[in-house]
Parts: sequence; structure tokens; C-alpha cells
Amino acid sequence: MKREIIITSDGSTTIHLPEWDEQYHSKHGAIQEAYHVFIKSGLETIEKKEISILEIGFGTGLNCLITFLESQKSINYVGVEAYPITGKEIESLNYVSTLKAEKQAIHFNKMHSCSWEVKHQITSNFSLLKQQKKFKEIKDEDTYNLIYFDAFGARVQPELWTEEIFNKMFISLKNDGVLVTYSAKGSVRRAMQKVGFIVERLPGPPGKREMLRGTKRY
Repeated sequence: MKREIIITSDGSTTIHLPEWDEQYHSKHGAIQEAYHVFIKSGLETIEKKEISILEIGFGTGLNCLITFLESQKSINYVGVEAYPITGKEIESLNYVSTLKAEKQAIHFNKMHSCSWEVKHQITSNFSLLKQQKKFKEIKDEDTYNLIYFDAFGARVQPELWTEEIFNKMFISLKNDGVLVTYSAKGSVRRAMQKVGFIVERLPGPPGKREMLRGTKRY
């Protein structure tokens, strides 16, 4: 499927899929969306010294980079991606310059250049394991404190937003674990509730009225 780099409203890049008219991030601002949904509504709510994170849709590595930049804690990061982006696409991303993170460029490059299926220490307090597989193949249990659910939208890939997938997410979380997603669709909220999540509607990022956060609590 054809992919092209575009500039979003906050000046940061994302990848656009013309065939689907879908983007990897919000066209209203890739970086703004990542901070609002995954950092403010996710990472900052986890009160633990060591946090295990699962990202559903590693994509451009933006969420991983921002988590690295913003967290003062020890992070074990797992990114699942069925279709990794290319080296040429990585070179076209402007996240390092837009975030004024030139001193951390070496770490962002390492996030993309490190091998898949092997856990790597990006720094002493940030590890990354990239897994190339489909989301339905996830079999972790009681492993993560936080899930960034950043799959393509239900409009184009409804099979990624089903009870089956959210049940896998629920099982993979530790008790009191949290899942955050940019989606606010009623069908998504109901699927999350059906498998056991306590679901909150939260104010959405620019361009979206609401988003969802689910908590696993026995």
C-alpha cells in the first residue's frame, strides 16, 4: 500500500495512506496528539518507579520517543508492529528537530535501527523490544502497566477494535493497568467494557472531542 509523508497542523510529520485516506497520527498535530493521549492521559497517571508499556502500532516511533523524553522512571517498552516503516521514511520524519531533541537523536535512531524480537537497552533506564507480528498474536498475561492502543482507526480496520483484541489487552495488563486510545467510538467503548475494562471518556486531543481510557481492576 502506498505511503507518503505529510506535515500535520503542529508542524510534525506523519505517514498518510491515500488508499484508505488514513494517517498514522492526527492530521491536527501528530506530536500534540501523542502528548495528550499517551503521555498526559496515560504515562503521567502511572505512579510506579518502573513501568512496562505495550504499544499497539509502533509505527513511526513517535510515542516511544516522547515517552523516552518525558519519563524520569525506568521504562520497559514493547512495540508491536506488523508492517514496519522503511529507512527512507524514518529519515523523512522531523520529530527530533520539532521536539528540539537533537541531543537525543542518537537514541531515536537506535530505536529504529535496533533489531526486532530482541530486547535492547536504549539507555540504562529505558529498554525497547520491537515485535513484528499481528495484534491477534499477542499472548502476554499480567505483564504491562500501560497500553498505548494506537492502531489504525476502526473505519479502515474494524477487526483491530473488537472484543477479541481488547480481551487480549485486558489479559496482558497487570491489575490497575491502564489502556489509553485516541478513539471515542461507542462500539469501541462497549467492546472495552464487555471484556472488563472500567472505561472513562476524557477530553480528546486537538480535532477530537473525546478519547477513551480503560482501567483493569479486579
